[in-house]
Amino acid sequence: MGNTSNAVVTMSSERPRILIVGFGDVGARLVAALPHGAHITALVRRPERARDAKALGVETCVADLDDPVHLCEAILPADIVLHLAPPRRDGESDSRTVHLLSALSGGVPRRFVYVSTTGVYGDCKGAWIDESQPLNPMTDRARRRVDAETRITQWCTENAVSLTILRVPGIYALDRLPLERLEKGLPALVDAEDVYSNHIHADDLANVIAKAAIADTSWGVVNVVDDEPMKMGAYFDLVADHFDLPRPPRVSAAALDAAVSPMMRSFMSESRRIHSLKLRHTLGVVLQHPSVRHFLGTITRDEIRPQ
Repeated sequence: MGNTSNAVVTMSSERPRILIVGFGDVGARLVAALPHGAHITALVRRPERARDAKALGVETCVADLDDPVHLCEAILPADIVLHLAPPRRDGESDSRTVHLLSALSGGVPRRFVYVSTTGVYGDCKGAWIDESQPLNPMTDRARRRVDAETRITQWCTENAVSLTILRVPGIYALDRLPLERLEKGLPALVDAEDVYSNHIHADDLANVIAKAAIADTSWGVVNVVDDEPMKMGAYFDLVADHFDLPRPPRVSAAALDAAVSPMMRSFMSESRRIHSLKLRHTLGVVLQHPSVRHFLGTITRDEIRPQ
């Protein structure tokens, strides 16, 4: 593919039916990035989400991915499925994806985009990696994502569906910065024990999903990351300095266990630096925010929206 701008794309052919599964913050941003003229439907679980979607001009079907019988009855056929819904928070398999694929078997789409996580790579000890890195999930959360990727890949192969898997790191935006964490004074790791983290702005993620949805061919597996991985403590320091907040205290890994949640501790136990070469060079995607540093340079303290 050639150089791809971030402008909204208009499709001149048939009006595609696009189903967004998991209509949260990124799903709402995605609506603006999808082609003009597309027939967009959101699969939502809660009535308030249905209202949010309808306010954006999106049709909705209300169903719970944990309720396979009702899901099969409620789901609408689509040409393109964008699966953004997370797995349940227990077990090592993703029952929600199982239920979704079963419900779609009555009207198979031509294209499927799954938003996964870079957590499937596990701890890479700070090494640079790309999409060829073997999967090594170290938490049940990541194992559920590997399970989903495996099931989706098999289903798409069996049904001749074009598949793109987007592996996504920490998502940030104006209202998704760690300000509350900084205000609470929660610690970060000392530099010698700190881990590398990777990021993507929510708007850039939405744009990438939209481009994958209308691509001429499958993108395969793509790491959707920006151009500047950084140590987690350095990320916290960067945000703190920008908003004139105290930098987090630095502690050892042993001391950190008693100060943060088990989930946050798991994030702070895996270190990897992820190349964006396929995203930028092979696919020609240009990010609006190539780094957190760049994004912070475009905003002021007064622009933070209420949490």
